[in-house]
Amino acid sequence: MVLTYRSCYQGEGLVRLLKLLEREIETVRIFNTNLPHKIWLKQHFSVGVNDVTRVLERMPPVAAAAAATGSFSRLDVSNRDSTGNAGPTLQLQAILLASDCNPRWLAKHLPSLASSRKVPVIYVKDKGGSLRLGELLKLKTAIAIGVK
Repeated sequence: MVLTYRSCYQGEGLVRLLKLLEREIETVRIFNTNLPHKIWLKQHFSVGVNDVTRVLERMPPVAAAAAATGSFSRLDVSNRDSTGNAGPTLQLQAILLASDCNPRWLAKHLPSLASSRKVPVIYVKDKGGSLRLGELLKLKTAIAIGVK
């Protein structure tokens, strides 16, 4: 399955993708049971629009020149916290975004922010997309999930 920077899944394709992700999550969890589920989840995923936005904003943007040439090296921007200390930069591999979020403006900024960081966005265009994303992580609903 090839992912572009903006992929849309619905119907059978979405079902296959979600089952594949669910199997991978369960497989990894079987081999890593020493952490409680909630802590393990936070280490591997950013859940929710606010958390995904926060991680994306802390990622250094990709240089425009590098993006034009196809070289995806990150800009040399240090990640400083409120005390001025450099901290580790979390990188998102992909974002799963439910298209059925209400109100729509809630997650409208995520695609452009992800694009500036060269993080692929996978749209879940299906009725109850936020419910289906929530089921993936054993939550009630999730509008956005960032894969760390």
